[in-house]
Amino acid sequence: MNAATRHHEIDAVDQESLTELWRIQGAGLMRFALRLTLGDRHRAADIVQETLIRAWRHPEVVTGHAEEIRSWLFTVSRHVAIDMWRTRMRRDRKLIDEPMADMPNPVDRIDQVITAMDVRAALTQLTPEHRRAIVETYYLGRSVPEVAKLLGIPEGTVKSRVYYGLRELRLLLSQSSDEQAERAHSPLAA
Repeated sequence: MNAATRHHEIDAVDQESLTELWRIQGAGLMRFALRLTLGDRHRAADIVQETLIRAWRHPEVVTGHAEEIRSWLFTVSRHVAIDMWRTRMRRDRKLIDEPMADMPNPVDRIDQVITAMDVRAALTQLTPEHRRAIVETYYLGRSVPEVAKLLGIPEGTVKSRVYYGLRELRLLLSQSSDEQAERAHSPLAA
């Protein structure tokens, strides 16, 4: 078969057979691809598209019997899915192997949020005077003289409230972490 005859055969497959192939086999092929991708419609559509491109490249298969075409299409779809999976795994592995010094560790952020929640909960258990002194100095960044002037109390009282407030806060936070550790090791935690 010369190139002109082959080209004419591909044109015939393009216009009629491929459209007919999609009409007859498209829905089943898409369902199969969805199962292969665990329901990922985008990847399933890519698999079906690649399968049809390969069918277009093999007009001798497309013009065969329906049973042979179906099994060929499903086999090709399976191979395409495997190839896509392998490509994706290589790309993902390459990304994982690259140094990630610039990337923040999401676990660190989660730990920060949990710590902030624990501190807020412990702050609510302090006396209002101790809580206000700590919030003004540590969270709002005011100096001892500024807090003393704002609250209308001597600087020594501000220092005292911060000292005793922090001591109580440490105690509350250590109790909280001890209770969490006990709950984590409790047989009821599972």
